[in-house]
Amino acid sequence: MEFRILGAVSAVTGAGDLPLGPAKRRSLLAALLLSPNRPVPVERLTASLWDHEPPARARGVVQGHVSRLRALLAGVDARSCGVELITQGAAYALRMPETLLDAHRFEELVTRARDQRAPADAVATYREALSLWRGPALADAYPSPPLQAAAHALEDLRIASVEQLAHGYARLGEHARAAAVLRAEATAHPLRESLAAALVEALRKAGRRPEALDWFHRTRRLLADELGVDPGRELTDAYTAALRGEADDPTATPSRASTTLAPPPDPAPPAVPGAEVPDLLPRAPRGFHGRAAELAALSRAAAGEAPVCLVTGPAGVGKTALVVRWAHRGRAGFPDGRLYADLRGFGGTGEPTVIEVLREFLAALGVDRRRIPESANRAAALFRSLVADRRLLVVLDNARDSAQVASLLPGGPRCVTVVTSRNRLRGLIATDAARPVPVDVLGPEDGTALLAGVLGEERVRAEPEAARRTAELCGGLPLALRVAAARLADRPDRTLSAMNAELSDATRRLNLLDVEDTGVRAALRLTTRQLPTHVSHHFAHLGRHPGAHFDTYAVAALAGTDPATAEAALERLDTAHLVTETAPGRWVLHDLVRLYARGMDAGPDALPRVLDHYVATALAAAAVAEPGNEACFAMPADFHAPAAVREFATRADAVAWYAAERDDLALAAAASRAAGLHGRTWRIVMAQWPLIVWRVLDGWAPLLETAVEAARADADPRGEARARSVLGWVLLAEGHATAALTRMEGAPALAARAGDPSGEATALVALSLAQAALGDPAGAAEGCARAAGLARGARDRTTERLALQHLAQHRLQAGEYRAALDTATEALAFDGVAGTAAVSRVLLLTTMGEALLGLGDEDGGIRRLDLAAREAESSGYEDGAVRALRALLKVSADEGFRARHDAASRGLMARH
Repeated sequence: MEFRILGAVSAVTGAGDLPLGPAKRRSLLAALLLSPNRPVPVERLTASLWDHEPPARARGVVQGHVSRLRALLAGVDARSCGVELITQGAAYALRMPETLLDAHRFEELVTRARDQRAPADAVATYREALSLWRGPALADAYPSPPLQAAAHALEDLRIASVEQLAHGYARLGEHARAAAVLRAEATAHPLRESLAAALVEALRKAGRRPEALDWFHRTRRLLADELGVDPGRELTDAYTAALRGEADDPTATPSRASTTLAPPPDPAPPAVPGAEVPDLLPRAPRGFHGRAAELAALSRAAAGEAPVCLVTGPAGVGKTALVVRWAHRGRAGFPDGRLYADLRGFGGTGEPTVIEVLREFLAALGVDRRRIPESANRAAALFRSLVADRRLLVVLDNARDSAQVASLLPGGPRCVTVVTSRNRLRGLIATDAARPVPVDVLGPEDGTALLAGVLGEERVRAEPEAARRTAELCGGLPLALRVAAARLADRPDRTLSAMNAELSDATRRLNLLDVEDTGVRAALRLTTRQLPTHVSHHFAHLGRHPGAHFDTYAVAALAGTDPATAEAALERLDTAHLVTETAPGRWVLHDLVRLYARGMDAGPDALPRVLDHYVATALAAAAVAEPGNEACFAMPADFHAPAAVREFATRADAVAWYAAERDDLALAAAASRAAGLHGRTWRIVMAQWPLIVWRVLDGWAPLLETAVEAARADADPRGEARARSVLGWVLLAEGHATAALTRMEGAPALAARAGDPSGEATALVALSLAQAALGDPAGAAEGCARAAGLARGARDRTTERLALQHLAQHRLQAGEYRAALDTATEALAFDGVAGTAAVSRVLLLTTMGEALLGLGDEDGGIRRLDLAAREAESSGYEDGAVRALRALLKVSADEGFRARHDAASRGLMARH
């Protein structure tokens, strides 16, 4: 099997291309393929399918396309190739060997080609990589902004590879071939100066000087007409060489626009005649690695007119190292000087005043200290006038807020200012059009490389997995990685694995990541010290949050406040890079920040409060997702009622919340169990029953086992009976009928002992499924009939309908098609009485369709199955959609049916 995005989006098997269907489904597959083996949130998938405000039913459309893709993959047994489309919370992930994706193979080949020293080998590898392209990337996908951005990025990599291929030909002396491959690309991208420069150079070296000069003038005119700019340094240099007729130097390396880190220098006099060019930059950082994207972003921002670049990120992420590295590599771009000031906005030694910084700047520019004005305003005016026409770099490091840097901005059109801060400084963006360059933690590869830079390649190469684990335990934070490496650098006998064993202890990790007065804890202490009291209060309580993500309701519950107050605190924490908003209204903490917050005083009630928030919200979601069902439990006696509970307008909203919070609900149950809060543990699990019903095959058994144990420890037979019933049902769906029967056998008696007829009926229905699976259809039908009677006596129409639904299914399996159809029809008549239960309705429609097929009514059966599939997709019930689609596919596989209904089948599939 193979997936392709370098051209039209396609999935290819031995039998040919899979029929992916409409553009939006191909676009959804493309969005998943762009992030293989990683969860892609529904919000990002939605953004990939619409380039404007998505419709109200967007989530249902996404779920429908996911269901169709799953059915297609199941039809070709994609799992045997390691391919599986799974659900992870409020996201989907396409698990697959990345070698099945043409873009991954392309990037691997390009990387290999870069590392090959022999020009002939590099040329062959680049040609192999470029042969994977079959047209523009994502050619037939929906032109949404995220997919267009991805396509442009892939196209940039392709063009860069073409340029490198041409360079390889040049190293072999085959300049005519280099010109041939470059001409095609330069024609297609006439405003890309790097291509034009390389082509001019290739034509010159091939002895075609007139063509080289002609191509330069053609490009120059285009740049002037289209962009109103002159050619840049690289293209001008190539033209000058062609104009002079310079001989080819086979050892020369062509200049590359991609390596230009700052604007090209223009001749300009120093700030003060006779003065030396000032350079206040700190020394270049050692062991620096990675950050190619951030370095490129700085270069692009710096190339603009009068730019102010704003480099932001959390404490210890390496903002200063990044900027100083960039500034040293781009020194030539600032011939009039490089100024630097540490504003110490987050230090413990006090901030320098504006006049103190200006004195240093003016003195460096050659102004006699005795002639520097005493007034900060006058000094700032003198500074601006001196540098107004100079090409100068000003680095303002560790700024606390926008006001701290306002008087230090040079303002000249040829000056570049780079500001770093732990705060986002949105005011600077508003007043000076500062261009943000966010800096995040390092990925595993770059983190490992940083360790190698400090410890040496051999030591890291000896323990590659341990080095990667060290990077993970340090959360990719460069400061933490350097501290960990420092602990090992002077102890050559100590292994990385031994360090990891210590770092794995969360209670000791922050202590181990501090050396002297440097480390993660010290950096975070300086950041949190500036927080207002109420914000610090919320931050301390975040350390008690049991999950990975949190919203304003969860934070309010933790801190004992209300959602509006919590939201204001989160905004302030986000500004300080102490929390990160990963999706609208959803935040996360970096692992080391969480450990730091956990060490603050939050009081004993924070965990019970947030657990009760989850229980209350899950029940509110259940009431909307499955209306008409009774509450599955009462609240515990010491329940902490939240100040506010999220409201859900539609079933889709409720199910989306369940899906988004699933992992965090599991973590909450684990934290509750560890704290011995058994009553809350099983309630958190059981409150998720709508999602369990909708996605029964998503690995719920371990969590439900926890619920059974917790209910038993809580001495609550009603809760234990219900947990056993749901656990048995899940095990049965997973194919473990004997284990399911074992778990469920005692459930009816437990419910009866608790005086819970509805629970007893539910337990009997679940038990009947195991009985049927183990070859006792009569016992199964009898149990369902008894369950229907119990529910009817308790006036529980929802459970009565459930019992009839399964009774119909048992009769269908027994070949009693007429009885199955009548029973399903009776159950469907409950719609509008007990509330519309989408899952039950889909399953009943499917049973009716299969029963009608069994009775020979193919048209009626197809209509019911098609309706079931469409309703399942629109409501997000994926398992129901798969079951209905399988029934349809099974019918269409029949030769006689296919001959009679070929046209109808094509119309049915086209609608989906």
